[in-house]
Amino acid sequence: MTVNSSTATVPTTPVYGTTGAVRTAKKVLGQEDFLKLMTVQLAHQDPNKPVDDNSFIAQMAQFTTLEQSSQMAKDITALRSDFSLQSASALIGRAVTVDTENGNIAGTVDFIDAGGGAVKLNVGGSLYNLSSVVRVAPSPVAIQP
Repeated sequence: MTVNSSTATVPTTPVYGTTGAVRTAKKVLGQEDFLKLMTVQLAHQDPNKPVDDNSFIAQMAQFTTLEQSSQMAKDITALRSDFSLQSASALIGRAVTVDTENGNIAGTVDFIDAGGGAVKLNVGGSLYNLSSVVRVAPSPVAIQP
């Protein structure tokens, strides 16, 4: 029995135990599941053909690398989100030009909206994605008499 992927899926239909209670199966195998599978594999291996320790070490290293890569991807996503929010915050009160389907619109950024996962700028009463900004200029200075 060889485990090649830590993202192997299992059925998601309800599983009934001996008590009759419904237990929902996991969709993705985790590190604990991997260790259980490895323990079962060791317990049920053929004594005449033992599994090489190097294959277990390689499987564990692959799983650890995959887990670290997944965590790094989550961290990078969070970092990008924070960076977008910081970049948008720096535009509040500044004059920007936004590229839209109807051409470019120029105006001052009144506030930002980070709801819904995307950072948007409020320019002239409408929300635009941060990525649609094509020009940023210093904020207009009001001349006082």
